[in-house]
Amino acid sequence: MSIKSILAKPFAKKVYKSIQKWANNPVETQEKIFQSLIASAGGTTFGKDHDFISINTHADFVKRVPVRDYEALKPYVEKVVAGEKNVLWKGLPLYFAKTSGTTSGAKYIPITKESMPSHVESARNAILMYIHETGNAKFVDGKMIFLQGSPILTEQNGVQLGRLSGIVAHYVPKYLQKNRLPSLATNCIDDWETKVDAIVEETLPENMTIISGIPSWVQMYFEKIQQKTGQKVGDVFKNFNLFIFGGVNYEPYRAKFENLIGRKVDSIELYPASEGFFAFQDKQNEKGMLLQLNSGIFYEFIKADEFFENNPKRITIGAVELGVNYVMIISSNAGLWGYNIGDTIEFTSIKPYRVIVSGRIKHFISAFGEHVIGKEVEHAMQEATANSDVRVSEFTVAPQINPSEGLPYHEWFVEFENEPDDLSGLAKKLDASLQKQNSYYFDLIKGKVLQPLKITKVEIGGFQNYMKSIGKLGGQNKIPRLSNDRKIVEQIK
Repeated sequence: MSIKSILAKPFAKKVYKSIQKWANNPVETQEKIFQSLIASAGGTTFGKDHDFISINTHADFVKRVPVRDYEALKPYVEKVVAGEKNVLWKGLPLYFAKTSGTTSGAKYIPITKESMPSHVESARNAILMYIHETGNAKFVDGKMIFLQGSPILTEQNGVQLGRLSGIVAHYVPKYLQKNRLPSLATNCIDDWETKVDAIVEETLPENMTIISGIPSWVQMYFEKIQQKTGQKVGDVFKNFNLFIFGGVNYEPYRAKFENLIGRKVDSIELYPASEGFFAFQDKQNEKGMLLQLNSGIFYEFIKADEFFENNPKRITIGAVELGVNYVMIISSNAGLWGYNIGDTIEFTSIKPYRVIVSGRIKHFISAFGEHVIGKEVEHAMQEATANSDVRVSEFTVAPQINPSEGLPYHEWFVEFENEPDDLSGLAKKLDASLQKQNSYYFDLIKGKVLQPLKITKVEIGGFQNYMKSIGKLGGQNKIPRLSNDRKIVEQIK
């Protein structure tokens, strides 16, 4: 055992105690964050426009600062991109995290000197909490890979610009530099398929202990290893015992991953985004991720089924309930104010506050008033394929409003690694699970407004080919679980 792994345990204990202090005082912690943010941004253009000097309470804030998405905040962001200082936050940001927007083209999310540390520390703390809980620190002596975007940055009026994962790559602690893969040259390869091939070559001879990334793209890496070696990933990397992931729900991939690896491995779920690092899994046997209440982010929540009403109620952490689907709104030390990040979350615990990501407020199916969300279709797939040999590589769901015959229905486009003998039987299980979860859908089926869902098989590699065709293969990009129209599925077909 190395000095590094020995020292990791007391360091993990110290971080654990620090986290418990704010996790056990959530309302007070959030109030301090709120007051600090308002005081710090009072002299900015945004602060003056919204009379921050008169804001003392959350009620004051709600009166003066409306909920905005990127499009609505864009006039302020464009000033920052043009090089204007003190617009959304003090001075200029350190970085712009460039992301792909569906309606606004490229989005430029500011990352400031104050917000950058939370992106790094939260990821580090997730691993340290795992060490504290399990006592396992041996993996710090092995090699670690983080499948991420290119670390190459450009400059925009004095501010560096890049993908979030590429920006964070510059902040890997010195004590982990020797453990880190891939090499800089490989990480800078732009073409995703070429990059993954190079990563396979670099990692095969190494003692890999941690592998991290979005499940859909790690799956591609695992498949290439298996093709290259003819072995299970767990046999190639005998000391690989920790998978760290974020971006999508792991459950639909779990069975396939365990098959590719050849055994079960521990996993840690993260909830990072360009707008902030919001949560991480702090317990192996607890559902949900610990919401980061002490990371320079003030949270508000709006019930998802009320979100599109006029002036929906905005509540703070002390008023949330278990099992309710909320749209998460943030204000942060990156200069985002009343900002709708587009995600819906659900609390699984309030002592401490843990969340799961239930979907996207724009990613739903309600063509007939059914209000089906991502969490429901993922749970249906997990339930329908449990205790079977069926393995699903990827899937998405869309409404079929004008079928050639019969009633409308939900069409599930599924790419199987191991398909069922009885496709119609799987469709029945999926439909039954969805009816059980969603009373609106149940009523539409029973009322013969909809017919039960149908499955359309997607050829192997179909989803990857689609992502490649739209220039979004790899990195942080992912397939929406469901859509309220057929734009995506028509291209996949």
